[in-house]
Amino acid sequence: MNWENLTSKNFEKAVNETKTCIIAFGVLEKHSEHLPLGTDYLNGHEIVSRAAEIEKAVVFPPFYFGQIYEARCFPGTLTLKPTLLIEVIQSVLDEIGRNGFKKIIFYNAHGGNTFLLQFLAQSQLYEEKPYQVYMYLGDNSPKVKEAFNTICDSKFHGHACECETSISLFNHQDIVKMEDIKNEPATPLRRLAHVPNNFSGLSWYSNYPDHYAGDARTATYEKGKALVELEVESFVNYIKAVKNDTVLPQLSDEFFTRVNNIKNL
Repeated sequence: MNWENLTSKNFEKAVNETKTCIIAFGVLEKHSEHLPLGTDYLNGHEIVSRAAEIEKAVVFPPFYFGQIYEARCFPGTLTLKPTLLIEVIQSVLDEIGRNGFKKIIFYNAHGGNTFLLQFLAQSQLYEEKPYQVYMYLGDNSPKVKEAFNTICDSKFHGHACECETSISLFNHQDIVKMEDIKNEPATPLRRLAHVPNNFSGLSWYSNYPDHYAGDARTATYEKGKALVELEVESFVNYIKAVKNDTVLPQLSDEFFTRVNNIKNL
């Protein structure tokens, strides 16, 4: 169920029935020359919407504010000041909670959001909330890995690659420019390899200055359909587990009881 498509009356009913809201985090950024700027949030929102029709939950409207500072050198990228970004997302979470949801699921549709979303999940421990945050980390089971490798031909994936382009062809084929795919795959340039065991804000850019990682030439609609079905199935199982969970709320009560006891000493 999509939040923006519900009437106020039906929204209230959906909250009471599911108590669960999903927010897919994407960004606006360059995806080589052949995919649209909104690829991440478009695909993420579509996948969670499909899953939420199978295992009922409410899906927050398309969200495209995230961590994408490494792409500010490309036209069309949209960023917010880091402190403002965190405040905006936290305010959104609080509004979701104010509307009656007890469980909020993070679905990350953009790799660059990983650290941000994990930090936000941990930040919920700063102040007790009337809701719990769950972050889906993906399904890395052998079964899913084997299925993924069976579907895809290329072995290296990263950004605007075979799998992401295939998924985009399935979700919104009309805005994919297959004729603009580069003739050569994009592999990491390793321009910071001389600094071992290092992470920098420019780590991604040092490897992929054209914001392309992988080989999209073998992407197809059929592969995209299979990949979406695989991801939806995994995420449906996750939604079901979250809805059935009683332990995280109990742990939260226990944790904040101990926090408050310290305050009262």
